[in-house]
Amino acid sequence: MYLTIGLIAGVFSGVFGVGGGVVIVPLLVLVARMTQKMATGTSIAVFVLPVVILGAITHWRAGNVNVKASLLIAAGLVLGSLLGAKLSLGMSDIALKRAFAVVLVAVAARLWMTTT
Repeated sequence: MYLTIGLIAGVFSGVFGVGGGVVIVPLLVLVARMTQKMATGTSIAVFVLPVVILGAITHWRAGNVNVKASLLIAAGLVLGSLLGAKLSLGMSDIALKRAFAVVLVAVAARLWMTTT
């Protein structure tokens, strides 16, 4: 089951640049029956290893990586991850789950309404 979740997340990561929050966390909650906090922590732990390196290299070779932007985002991600983890530990599981759902719906709605 976990290998399948990783495979699905890997495909989504390669295609859309998403995986952890959008794929892994919901599947761990809904399929693996983890708590929201356990799913979040497990998803973050996945990225300790360089699991997305092949996808990044593939996009880089195709000229689709802004290296400066990715390094700056990674720097912000380090601090933001620490702050976000501390914030989430102070929330109840249901509040965290509902907040996460609001974020997903808001992003989906914004993407749906954007036309270019």
